Amino acid sequence: MKYTTLPHTNIKVSKLCLGTMTWGNQNTQAEGFEQMDFAVANGINFFDTAELYPVPATAQTYAETERIIGNWFQKTGNRDRVVLASKIAGPGDYTAHIRTNGFSPEALMDGVNQSLKRLKTDYIDLYQLHWPERKTNTFGIRDYAHNTTDAWEDNFKTILMTLDDLIKAGKIRHVGISNEKAWGTMRYLEEARRHDLPKMITIQNAYSLLNRVFEGDLAEIAIRENIGLLAYSPMAFGVLSGKYVKNQAADNARLKLFPRFARYSGKQATEATKHYLKIAEKHQVSLAQMALAFVATRPFVTSSIIGATNMTQLKENVASINMEVTPSMLEAINEIHEMFPNPAP
Repeated sequence: MKYTTLPHTNIKVSKLCLGTMTWGNQNTQAEGFEQMDFAVANGINFFDTAELYPVPATAQTYAETERIIGNWFQKTGNRDRVVLASKIAGPGDYTAHIRTNGFSPEALMDGVNQSLKRLKTDYIDLYQLHWPERKTNTFGIRDYAHNTTDAWEDNFKTILMTLDDLIKAGKIRHVGISNEKAWGTMRYLEEARRHDLPKMITIQNAYSLLNRVFEGDLAEIAIRENIGLLAYSPMAFGVLSGKYVKNQAADNARLKLFPRFARYSGKQATEATKHYLKIAEKHQVSLAQMALAFVATRPFVTSSIIGATNMTQLKENVASINMEVTPSMLEAINEIHEMFPNPAP
């Protein structure tokens, strides 16, 4: 395994982070335990979860993933071997079963306290805001269109003050953002500097061969401000395994079970995937490993979040850490990117 540190800390984390959002829906607790056992045995010390998980989010399965992780901590005593990241859900129709008061002080306090109980731990190493409260272009929306009816009011300072209280109470150690845009990221940085409040040290956004939108304004912010990208969906919901374009996906594959998750399955994304598959085959590597290796080597990436629904997938994903992205491979990848720029934003 390869390691780095969370920005602005001395906390060592693996360059591959174990994603957990299928546990409690597509995966059983026993399967989640097996994945965590394997991950730790192979050097992964960084887990990412969220109160929202498993996905798709429902009231019936709410927070089951955190419960599974907590049960594993209780069974194995491995809490001190894991750098644990979790997230509080932002407002939205599909999270109304969780709470409806966004990132208010009351919501943040409740979110942390409830997660701590489920995770059976006294602290969370990295606590993240899952997406912005304001209406902006997240989750597959390419361009920003201003919404004049948005009732959101600027509360960046209040959020950071509440998170500061939680840090001082020892309940969380550091804070990050997720699905955030350049403006929101800079506003958090501005308030932190101005009022000596906690700095957002990571940003967890989608990043893959099919979605390199982060390389716009956010990549410069990440490098100049030292905010590490925790890249989610580096495999584009499994599309970049090649199994869908080769018609080899199992009946329990995510996009067969949940066809509404079509973010990475459009016509242009499918064509791009076919071209990336040819590059992988030419270099005699799997598309999955090439996709993961590409993400892991980007200078603004702190860790890539890998998720799997079976152990074969997980083993292949973990092995990608040792794969080299050669100059000729990178040149070919960038040629495809020029042909199909960000087909799945």
